[in-house]
Amino acid sequence: MSKVIRKLTAEILLSTLKACGHNVFEGETNLNIIGIRHANTKANTFNDAICVLYQQSGEWQLKQYKATTEAGTYWRTNPMNVDGTAVLIAGQHKRLWTLGYHQGKYRALVQHKPVVVLRDNNHDTELDTDVTPQAVLQQGYFGINCHRASATTTSTQVDKWSAGCQVFASPNDFDEFIALCEQSAAKYGPYFTYTLLDQADLKESIDHGV
Repeated sequence: MSKVIRKLTAEILLSTLKACGHNVFEGETNLNIIGIRHANTKANTFNDAICVLYQQSGEWQLKQYKATTEAGTYWRTNPMNVDGTAVLIAGQHKRLWTLGYHQGKYRALVQHKPVVVLRDNNHDTELDTDVTPQAVLQQGYFGINCHRASATTTSTQVDKWSAGCQVFASPNDFDEFIALCEQSAAKYGPYFTYTLLDQADLKESIDHGV
């Protein structure tokens, strides 16, 4: 993770969400699930973060987990889809996920609604994440899930663990995350909004001394 991501607090994250015009969900254990994409899109490591922001006894709580919001180098150079590697675009994806089973194997968050992805089809190791006029965008069901890497150890390399999904490095972190999702679902229902931020969005809030 970058220094900017490591300096993250609940206050900075709330300010960033509001500055970007995103909804903030309030209420006891009503989860705001937020991904933060590192500026370095060449890395094949878990250098991003998935955060969970929620209220408990009226106070904001922040959980921060090492993750990837991007495909590993294998799927960058060998796209699973003929149109190119899927890159989830930054923004707030409302009710994107629901509780289910990743590949039918274990409890995870699975895609519930169509989502917009950018297709990177130049087969190099750096992912294109900017939505430019030349970017190829597609909307649909692409299996953009939220799951873990290894079931037994914390992973350091993304490799084949993600072809566009949002993936936790640590199985223990993921288990804690899913337990929070189960608690939230019992009160608010099984659907979850996902907000993906760029590292630069956070830096602006930090630079303004939030």
